[in-house]
Amino acid sequence: MTAQRQASVEGFRTPDADVVEELRSRVTGDLLDVVVDLDSGRGCRVRDLRDGTEYLDMTMYFSSAPLGHGHPGLHTSEFEAELVRAARTKPANPDFATVQQARFVETLRRVFGDPQLPRLFLIEGGGPAVENALKVAFDWKTKHNARRGVAVRGSRALHLEWAFHGRTGYTMSLTNTDPRKIRDYPKFDWPRVPSPAVPPGEDWEAAELLPAERAAVRAAEAALDRYGDEIACFVYEPVQGEGGDRHLRPAFLREMQRICREHDVLTVADEVQSGGGITGRPWAHQALGLEPDLLAFGKRLQVCGVMGGRKVEEIEDNAFLEPSRISSTWGGSLVDMVRATRILEVVESEELLDNAARMGELLLSELHGLEAEYPGVISAARGRGLMAAVDFPDGALRDRAVELAREHHRTIFLPSGPRSLRWRPALSVRSDELTDAVVALRKTLAELS
Repeated sequence: MTAQRQASVEGFRTPDADVVEELRSRVTGDLLDVVVDLDSGRGCRVRDLRDGTEYLDMTMYFSSAPLGHGHPGLHTSEFEAELVRAARTKPANPDFATVQQARFVETLRRVFGDPQLPRLFLIEGGGPAVENALKVAFDWKTKHNARRGVAVRGSRALHLEWAFHGRTGYTMSLTNTDPRKIRDYPKFDWPRVPSPAVPPGEDWEAAELLPAERAAVRAAEAALDRYGDEIACFVYEPVQGEGGDRHLRPAFLREMQRICREHDVLTVADEVQSGGGITGRPWAHQALGLEPDLLAFGKRLQVCGVMGGRKVEEIEDNAFLEPSRISSTWGGSLVDMVRATRILEVVESEELLDNAARMGELLLSELHGLEAEYPGVISAARGRGLMAAVDFPDGALRDRAVELAREHHRTIFLPSGPRSLRWRPALSVRSDELTDAVVALRKTLAELS
């Protein structure tokens, strides 16, 4: 890479900044035709380094940038000095203590912690986070069985249709959204039950199970009867993000939690996508009245990992406590921990969870308005906080909408599931940014219709 390309931006550079084709030819990925200007972004707006084109970003790097672009809280001299200090080397965090890691752990516990989930394991990547939650569950169930005189390994994970839990070894046996992500890779035959999604609305708080939910519970009970002590855990996403923003009702997930407890099966909340404040709560499961034994997190938290407690603590030598039972070389990046600490401080001081809840109400109201304006083009506007989506009649029309919004109206959206368009703005999003994005989508829908 040339010195000119590395230099800080003075105006906008072409052609040296035009690196999209270069990267496409050498690195596997799905690059947009945008070169991010890391120095000039602001809020939900990001600029193309090549020509200065400004885009309204409703994706936030797949919902991993909770403060958006260019937040002043991440541009202080003190913070930048701490980043450099942490970046000079990459410590093996599970084995070598640093003040920076201790600060991160304390801040995470204060802002997003749960006293009932006191154990913490850190790693890089959301898939590995879920993977290690599964390992904790398998270890727990096998030891639990042994203490009851049952010589059976806890080696199966009950899970839902339309789930996305990662692309790693164990998690591929759970993921069942886009076939391209798992096709022809060896997988385990673990019990899978229907996912009775219901958009938040009129029936959301009903205590009685809906027919589809009763069928899913019966399928789960049949799996528990068939596999018995082999089933170690039930893994669920409170909102199935990659599957198409599919919402699961409190009554259904509480019933699943109840039968899991009856059978000594751990519950694992995969909150890699739904956690970190986007629903207006630290974790999406909290608003559903759930009490998971394990919680996998990542994305907005910058650092990925697993929180554990409740039934896990019934085994004194559980995998969190037995040396070398779960580990990795780095245990997360120290640079990410420094950034995460500062982000959590800003989320706390600027009350961004409250902002996510308020702005989410505004967004959903606007989406319902668009749904009424274009009933043949979009439907099923839904959301909790800023985790929102609409459906199109088919995937082709949805993909065309994403393309038109970016090319004609300089607004970036992401697809979700077979035919949904998802919204993932920053927790710090302002009302004018949401309004501008809705205007862009309205213009896009007008072109499509």
